[in-house]
Amino acid sequence: MEKIRIIIADDHQLFRNGLKILLSAFPEFEIAGEASNGDEFLKILMNTKADIALMDINMPEMDGIEATRKGLKLFPDLQIIALSMYGEEEYYYKMVDAGAKGFLLKDSDINEVKEAILTVKKGGSYFSQELLYHVIQKIKHRETEGKSANLSRREKEILMKICEGLSNQEIAETLFISKRTVDKHRANLLGKTNSKNTASLILFAIRNKLIEV
Repeated sequence: MEKIRIIIADDHQLFRNGLKILLSAFPEFEIAGEASNGDEFLKILMNTKADIALMDINMPEMDGIEATRKGLKLFPDLQIIALSMYGEEEYYYKMVDAGAKGFLLKDSDINEVKEAILTVKKGGSYFSQELLYHVIQKIKHRETEGKSANLSRREKEILMKICEGLSNQEIAETLFISKRTVDKHRANLLGKTNSKNTASLILFAIRNKLIEV
């Protein structure tokens, strides 16, 4: 089986080294390169094939948001997972808008990192449950931003299933409806919430207090 090639972009060398060692222990992964800032990341990207990028948000010279945006403009098939610390919630929407498909806390267990990589590689989105819980707890102390986009009961039901990580086929089987119906509802959700992708939908649900962890 062809290995999943990964680039690690983080400005802390000790963190990069530790993550590289842990990921290299999995036979399905291969470290394609490592960068300490966005500029280095883009240079590596231009000279090597990569499937996944683990991207720190705050880096010198060029941050993870700009590096994500520019990297995906060059290679749209690249999947990017943001590496986050507590207190960086203000950047999550910017990372999603830039094209990130997942979020992991930097102190996540290596098995969760593996799960996130495999999920995103298959075309899904991944959010650390601990991160979701932390973001929701912070938002509970604020006023809800905006309205819930006048979602129907069925749309809210499907949005909850999306937040649980279910595919359209799995949602269809769970709700005893056709996949085509789920596809239509998902398209309506993206339009009503002005979301670009599944990650955007999940953040919309968090912001509008539609899910709890």
